[in-house]
Amino acid sequence: MSDRTAARDDPPPAEHTDEGIPIAATVVLVRDATSGPEVLLVERPKTGSFPGAWVFPGGRLEPVDGAPAEDEERAARRAAVRETSEETGLAVDPRALVALSRWHPPPGIPVRIRTWFFLAPAPRGDLVLAPDEIVAAQWRTPAEALAEHGRGERTLFPPTWVTLHGLRGHSDARSLLEFADRRGVELFETRMLAGAGGPVMLWREDADYGADAGVAAAARADGAGSDGRRHRLRTGALPWVYEREF
Repeated sequence: MSDRTAARDDPPPAEHTDEGIPIAATVVLVRDATSGPEVLLVERPKTGSFPGAWVFPGGRLEPVDGAPAEDEERAARRAAVRETSEETGLAVDPRALVALSRWHPPPGIPVRIRTWFFLAPAPRGDLVLAPDEIVAAQWRTPAEALAEHGRGERTLFPPTWVTLHGLRGHSDARSLLEFADRRGVELFETRMLAGAGGPVMLWREDADYGADAGVAAAARADGAGSDGRRHRLRTGALPWVYEREF
């Protein structure tokens, strides 16, 4: 774990420390454009992992990446570079990777993968897409991608959506990279509750993160919480609503 990873006052729940969970890594490639910094999104096939979704290039760690038990972030960095090359043909400088976040999946879902997100400047070269893994690729500003998702034109999964949300509002790629480096690695230890309006993703900073499962917890997930702290994503209807107040 990077020494820039945000500290926690209490230990993570047991479901987020399971060493049996596969680990993956993904890279947010960023480049300058007239409309502002753009990121590379790739579309997955209709079958397999994240069917039909637009994601950042990446994939699971393999033995060639090293032993994650010894140094998970270092192994994830190797996987991020390797997977990006395999999927897009782009050679990312490993020294340019800035660790953005580490996502722990909610308990109870069929497929659970712990994923590292990295940010890097887009390298020179043409895209050469792996046909069995990527259907299409597009450069979009984070705001454009979120707006397209909100209109139902693009499928995004919550980690991609929240990452795009956090990358908005920068004038150029350099300022975005510098911001990410100063902020450090964010931990997203996810819980999912069924609110009245649909699924609600909660993270540990939220006042209702530790609520018991059931009707009472679902009701609290739709309310103001015991002390007003908020870190959640409401996904029951488009456009999704992200609340972060803590």
